[in-house]
Amino acid sequence: MALRPIRLDNRRISALDKSQTVTPQESVRPMPDYDLVIVGAGPGGYVAAIRAAQLGLSTAVVERDQVGGVCLNWGCIPSKALLRNAEVVSLFKHAADYGVSYDNLRVDFGKAIDRSRNIAQRLTRGVESLLKKNKVTLVKGTALLKGNGRVEVKGGGTLGAKSIIIATGARFRGLPSLAVDGKSIITSREALELKQLPSSVVIVGGGATGCEFAYLYAAYGVKVTVVELLPRLLPTADAEVSQALEQSFTQQGITVMTGAKVTKSTAGQPVKLSLEGPKGAQDLTSDLVLVCVGIQGNTDGIGLESAGVAAERGFIAVDDAMRTSAKEIYAIGDVTGKLALAHVASAQGVAVADRLAGKEVPALNYSLMPRAVYCQPQVASWGLTEEEAKQTGRPYKVGKFPMLASGKALALGDRQGFAKVLVDAQYGEIIGAHLIGAEVTELLAELSMAKMLEGTAREVGWLTHAHPTLSETVKEAALAAFGEAIHI
Repeated sequence: MALRPIRLDNRRISALDKSQTVTPQESVRPMPDYDLVIVGAGPGGYVAAIRAAQLGLSTAVVERDQVGGVCLNWGCIPSKALLRNAEVVSLFKHAADYGVSYDNLRVDFGKAIDRSRNIAQRLTRGVESLLKKNKVTLVKGTALLKGNGRVEVKGGGTLGAKSIIIATGARFRGLPSLAVDGKSIITSREALELKQLPSSVVIVGGGATGCEFAYLYAAYGVKVTVVELLPRLLPTADAEVSQALEQSFTQQGITVMTGAKVTKSTAGQPVKLSLEGPKGAQDLTSDLVLVCVGIQGNTDGIGLESAGVAAERGFIAVDDAMRTSAKEIYAIGDVTGKLALAHVASAQGVAVADRLAGKEVPALNYSLMPRAVYCQPQVASWGLTEEEAKQTGRPYKVGKFPMLASGKALALGDRQGFAKVLVDAQYGEIIGAHLIGAEVTELLAELSMAKMLEGTAREVGWLTHAHPTLSETVKEAALAAFGEAIHI
């Protein structure tokens, strides 16, 4: 696609090839104008860039750190690799159940970390190849919005764009009572490089990240305590799921303290914590404290004010079309504070790219976005929880099927958990799905597809599922909503 010449550094220049990667140090080589410039190459930014390029838009992405963002490099991917290691270790611990014995089992957590880093690096290279394949220009540097469709790359040139997408993501948030020092009080970012296991760890925050690390460390024999401010683990999950997870954690030797708040901390060896909870004041000591209490948007230092982009409580305000307060500037992903999940950022990025290419795109329904937690047992859900369904006042039915009654789950040796569906009593529409158990993150998509195609719980129940499979639990749960389950 030919572009008009533009002026940079007082020179008249021609457009560059869109498939190259450039750096600010190459500012003597002028950068071209684009249909779309994206700030940030995480799962929102790079996906938006590829989709926009597929639709014929000339596209550039500016990334100051690593392609793939936090998710690929320091979140979703390396943590799941480590969790797989934990599953293998757990399987060895229960080898006698399968008639397998061994002597002198040794585990090397450092090699597990190395494996996770290698996987992340391989995927980073893959994303860079995809950008090049789709002729997206990758600009290495720090972006600064300058207004009027201009993005300055610090230390380099300026990119002109018809539209801009901000996809700068978010960073881990600390607490006034817990000053992260990167050594004895850390976030998951540091934890993903920590090759030496502590003998004990206190995890502050019982959300998805906290629960995943709790399982990981416990599997390797670390003494784990989870401290959660709210009354239960996974506070936004269905109450029955939270209760089942807490019971499983207790069986795994994990101490769970809910309704507890850290009031004071003293870094060192060991770390000293003061808590306030249902039992009053309490002191804890631990080799390590891992803080998993949420995120804050990366909105500072990127020129929001110059570009006229409004922020609220540290996140960029957007409408249903992901438009910001500034014309032709959009924001996607964690920086919007909508729903901090990689697949949500990707969906937002595709939606914006489609709109810019003139396609009609429906607004995203965040209540139906799948949520997944990869501890063991796994947790997966979308839609209304039972508490939320009660608040709507609409009549509903509950279908529930235990993993204990699944032949495949018993064969796998993973019989904890259940599949649960909430069904509109009048029309049979599935309004919520909540699963806990072995590999349930892989089972959720069936119910999501049924919802998207306007199917009913009866149709999920009628569908013949292969036997024996874990997916049969979904079928039976759907039938159970009408009192028609076969195996309970």
